[in-house]
Amino acid sequence: MPKYSETLDRLIAEFERLPGIGARTAERLAFHVLRSAAEEAMGLARAIRDVKARIRPCAECFNIAEGGGPCAVCADAGRDRGLVCVVEQPKDLLALERTGRYRGLYHVLLGRLAPLEGAGPERLTVDALVERVRRGGVREVILATNPDLEGDGTALFVAERLRGLPATVTRIAKGIPSGSSIEYASDAILSDALEGRRSVPPE
Repeated sequence: MPKYSETLDRLIAEFERLPGIGARTAERLAFHVLRSAAEEAMGLARAIRDVKARIRPCAECFNIAEGGGPCAVCADAGRDRGLVCVVEQPKDLLALERTGRYRGLYHVLLGRLAPLEGAGPERLTVDALVERVRRGGVREVILATNPDLEGDGTALFVAERLRGLPATVTRIAKGIPSGSSIEYASDAILSDALEGRRSVPPE
């Protein structure tokens, strides 16, 4: 039997499927939508529809892009195209962009190696990165995965795949405590980490 009504219960169930949303929060969100003006509620519905219809990974770096074209970073002619910074997710890219200190390009892995969670290398965009470096023009690849067990393992895996290719491979260094996330690091810490990057493997 429905708790409220079939339609409202379905909305609550959909909200509850979102990460970090429990039953009570889902219920509050559903009632907020119910009480909202029709235009406000439909604005949310249109935003969700448009995200699914328009957002695609950038064909070059796998960052978020609109309409199948390049992302804003790849489209920027003022970028240093010989530098490629490898990150786990688009949100890490945005964190590094906020520092204003990095003017190269990026490559988004869309995840990291996490064997206990069933996340293997086939889920990552490493093959595309290797091909990108193999084409030439990239002089340095900066590995900016998170400084935790999975992030370090992913960085080592990527570095091994890039071995022998014509690009120096470096790893962000000082400033980010082990076990933390790039997404939540301050601009100053991220700037230090980029400037203090070291060769992989260490020289």
